[in-house]
Amino acid sequence: MRVLDDFFERALSRKSVFRDKKYLSIDYIPDELPHREEEILKLASILVNILRGSRPSNVFEYGPVGTGKTAVTRLVLKKLSEKAEKAGIKFRYAYINCRFYRTNYRALVKVAMELGLRIPRTGLPVDVILSLLIRKLEDNYRFFLIVFDEIDWLVKYSGDDILYQFTRLNSELSKSEVSLIGITNDTRFREYLDARVLSSLSEETVVFHPYNQEQLYDILLQRAKLAFHEETIEDEAIRYAAALAARDGDARRAIDLLRVAGEIADRNGDPKVTVEHVKRACDEVEKNIISEVISILPPNQQLLLLAIAGLSKITRNRITTGKVKHVFDWLLSQIGKQPITLRRVNDYLAELETLGIISSTIVSFGRHGRTRIIKLEVPIETIEDLLSKDPLYSELYSELIRFITP
Repeated sequence: MRVLDDFFERALSRKSVFRDKKYLSIDYIPDELPHREEEILKLASILVNILRGSRPSNVFEYGPVGTGKTAVTRLVLKKLSEKAEKAGIKFRYAYINCRFYRTNYRALVKVAMELGLRIPRTGLPVDVILSLLIRKLEDNYRFFLIVFDEIDWLVKYSGDDILYQFTRLNSELSKSEVSLIGITNDTRFREYLDARVLSSLSEETVVFHPYNQEQLYDILLQRAKLAFHEETIEDEAIRYAAALAARDGDARRAIDLLRVAGEIADRNGDPKVTVEHVKRACDEVEKNIISEVISILPPNQQLLLLAIAGLSKITRNRITTGKVKHVFDWLLSQIGKQPITLRRVNDYLAELETLGIISSTIVSFGRHGRTRIIKLEVPIETIEDLLSKDPLYSELYSELIRFITP
């Protein structure tokens, strides 16, 4: 098409504000992480035992989203791997993002694949996979470290069996030793673990606190110098992005704001990223984050969110847990599923609240007891747009509105 040819020619003729966009990628780990020196040294002081020839303690890392947990872990492990190789120590680590591998079986298979084993995604007994892992470790490595990022997704969705199996693995190894790192945003994570797992972990803790505005500015300035051509981004734009992200102390969001602002400037053919570009980027980033989180929720939680969105749209009264469960059970019945317990519904609500999609408050009615009041924290239109992309959810939502309309 001529119109496409002309569009691409015009786009290529304009100079991009970016020198190299990879420096604004979530996967890029700089050699220097500003304002995380204390956490880096704490984690390194635990893992240095590997270089001394002994197994390090298991570690749990806690902190809100975007506080550098993953970046610090990857940086320390990268440097540790280099030192171990120079010292002739057979060390290897596996990184598992539990948001994407959130069943015990899938997480176990991913660990095996990280070691180079070929394992079918379904069908092979767990004890067989563990036997293959043991043989691989005994033949090739002295130390093996498994990082479970967003480990709460795995435990809440599938239980903690895999953690117990890995903590007990050392009793079956004679030449190798295994340690675990768990990374989570949920400070209550340990409450979800069985007592036998807790006693086996004997972990140390590294806590990450949110960045403040000046710290975020330092981080963005470091990235901007690498990612943008000189004189193509205003300092005020960097400071504004830092101020926006400082509400949650989230460096990941701050970096996303700069990247999207640069993309908007490029699309417009603008020579410099300004505060206005960052303002427009803020809307896009918020929508993208919500979209990503909702798209990977389990089906039952997506249905529950559908119920809350419908109630938020129609009812003018306060949305109680009882109302949510009533509508949720109706939705389940429409697709041939059985109702679930109130306790399970409360678990789902707690997870949605942890993700910031809803909020809740406990209200007392005196002798009539207490109930939880649910409030949607993202625009209803956003939920509708995202879930309506699925034909089943779109049809269910239309029927739901008719069901709850007075």
